[in-house]
Amino acid sequence: MNSTAIGASPRRIDGRLKVTGAALYTADRTMPGMLYAYGVYSTVASGRITGIEQADARRVPGVVDILHNGNFPRLYKTPKSPISFTTILTASITDEHRLPFEDDTIHYGGQMVALVIADTYEHAREAAYRVKVSYAPGHAVTDLEHGIKAGGLKDAGSNHARGTPEPAFEQAKFKVDAVYRTPVETHNPMEMHATVAWWEGPELHLYEATQGATVHRNTIAQVFGLAPERVTVDCPFIGSGFGSKLFLWPHSVATSAAARMTGRPVKFVVPRAYMFTTTGHRPETRQHLRVSAGADGKITSIRHESVNTTSFIDQYLENCGGMTQSLYSCPNVTVTHQTTNVHRGAPTSMRAPGAAPGLFALESAIDELALACQQDPLQFRLANISTRDESNNLPWSSNHLREAIEAGGRKFGWDKRNPRPGSMIDGTQVIGYGMAVCNWDAWRTPSEARVFLRADGTASVTCAVQDIGTGMYTIVAQTISELTGLPFERIEVKLGDSSSPAAPVAGGSWATASVLPAVAEATREAIAQLRAFATGEGGEFAGAKPETLTLRDGKLGDGKRSVDFAAILNKQRFAAAEGFGRTGGAPNMDKMSFMSFGAHFVEVRWDPGISRLWVSRVVSAIDVGRVINPVTARNQVEGAIVMGIGMALFEATEYDERNGMPGNNNYAEYAMPVHADQPQIDVVLLDYPDLEFNEFGARGIGEIGITGFAAAVANAVYHATGKRIRDLPIVKEKLMA
Repeated sequence: MNSTAIGASPRRIDGRLKVTGAALYTADRTMPGMLYAYGVYSTVASGRITGIEQADARRVPGVVDILHNGNFPRLYKTPKSPISFTTILTASITDEHRLPFEDDTIHYGGQMVALVIADTYEHAREAAYRVKVSYAPGHAVTDLEHGIKAGGLKDAGSNHARGTPEPAFEQAKFKVDAVYRTPVETHNPMEMHATVAWWEGPELHLYEATQGATVHRNTIAQVFGLAPERVTVDCPFIGSGFGSKLFLWPHSVATSAAARMTGRPVKFVVPRAYMFTTTGHRPETRQHLRVSAGADGKITSIRHESVNTTSFIDQYLENCGGMTQSLYSCPNVTVTHQTTNVHRGAPTSMRAPGAAPGLFALESAIDELALACQQDPLQFRLANISTRDESNNLPWSSNHLREAIEAGGRKFGWDKRNPRPGSMIDGTQVIGYGMAVCNWDAWRTPSEARVFLRADGTASVTCAVQDIGTGMYTIVAQTISELTGLPFERIEVKLGDSSSPAAPVAGGSWATASVLPAVAEATREAIAQLRAFATGEGGEFAGAKPETLTLRDGKLGDGKRSVDFAAILNKQRFAAAEGFGRTGGAPNMDKMSFMSFGAHFVEVRWDPGISRLWVSRVVSAIDVGRVINPVTARNQVEGAIVMGIGMALFEATEYDERNGMPGNNNYAEYAMPVHADQPQIDVVLLDYPDLEFNEFGARGIGEIGITGFAAAVANAVYHATGKRIRDLPIVKEKLMA
């Protein structure tokens, strides 16, 4: 590498397109002769369809067809198989395994039971409102506790055990035994889920709001019985997804089928209300924590037993104890996971799945244990840091949690904290300080990329990975600039097209660590071909050894003279030097453990006179390996922090106990933090390259910022009020109870 592009913060190369409105998202797409689809959704959460009256709907002008169980084509299912990081490029994955309109059974409220196709959006919507569906309703299981009473619990796997935690707990001097609960959260990305589908003979084309063009292509191809090369999925821009757009949902299948049946392009945009039912959510959890410590303040046992809700269609695990088994040094640990079925749509991954609710419980319990030991929460955590991954007895590839805690604490001013709850007063406001540590698995999957050094003096790269708003376009350009010295204005990046080299989904914080090595390999191959051109017959450096030439600032040279690479290509009338890269997962997975770490420090303010609680200040110190782009990296952590504020103080999808239907299924009533709720945020990026993980030393950053954050807020609330809230969200009614 001979540039300084990695570690810099250039202007985002897709920024102008987005701020000028030139960036087209899926719902922006129009095509000649396009039809529009609108869903008809169940008004009961359990039961059976007994009839669909369509006559009134078909009288609406422009109605082309109404699809339902009685006339929907026979399609194919995808296997229910776990996600494999080694086979992600060929995987077929659905979030809801049931095909649309598969039968007349209602599994959840807001389930799509018919699809109206019309010449305009307005006609399709009006006709959908006129479709009358009758039901034989069943008894709806509406929440976690009702699910346990009605159907009991199922083992969900991903369990862990070491030592003898039960006797260690009983013998310990200090103990905490508590239950923590988190509600359903709904993703609510600003961009709606949407599909535009059309067929050209036997080939299917999609514009799709997806976090994974390659996997979506593979999956939709399997559903329609097509070879993957017969399907193209294009999504150059996505208005975030937070995990809800990782995998296939029924609306994409239904739209594709409608396009084939009508012989015309069809657009379907999922209404906001039904993004609360048909496109996933973070499930409800109940977590029982039993933790103990000895007289010396060392943790002696941890038992983390969690239950999460899942649908009657799919078995979904919220891996709440995944981080618990390795975050702290402890000889006696048990982690178990169970599920219970409820009449809700399929849950799915939501930013930091498992870890976000899991670390709320664990880090709240650890705080309670520190106070039981009469120790400062910061010092208690420092004393119990794990120096290796004790869950599998492997060394960490890189772990700077101690520095994250110490650096974050200094910047926050933790030493000014008066430990007595309610003792820090500022006028009418009571100040609370809270902290929590956080961690997240570092994953790396196979990925591909293709790079061209072109005769016009530019470089281009193609890769099917998505930019979900995080800056992937820019860091891919940074990688090429680092290796070639080309300025960003001479680098073209094309992402999100399944016809490009395959890439993993953009989720789980693995995209950067997976894609950049493939881009680097492709760039080096292109440079190698350029050297071969230059040293071959008729080349600018004919007869020289290729390895003696280096590419700097877009010029190939031998130390005595240098020639612009475009001149080398043009002299021999070559259009480009081309390179293809394909890299695998993280090496040495059996020899070391890869994970990211951090610490959150939160100041809350509570004004009891007006019953107002808010987060006023945050410092987060994050250890995610090398930081590729500090501005976009900080932006990711800041966004995760705001999402964590939503989790801690605002967000909960509420279901009517009488019928299982979501009641606050809109932006007006589903409370989320807005600009007025933004605190002062300082993000400290430690920037220690993890070169065991990849050549750049970078691990993912999108997820870790939300992990542990809700616990830091809850711990600060306790410090301010003396009330320990173990049931999210922390609303004023709970503080006033």
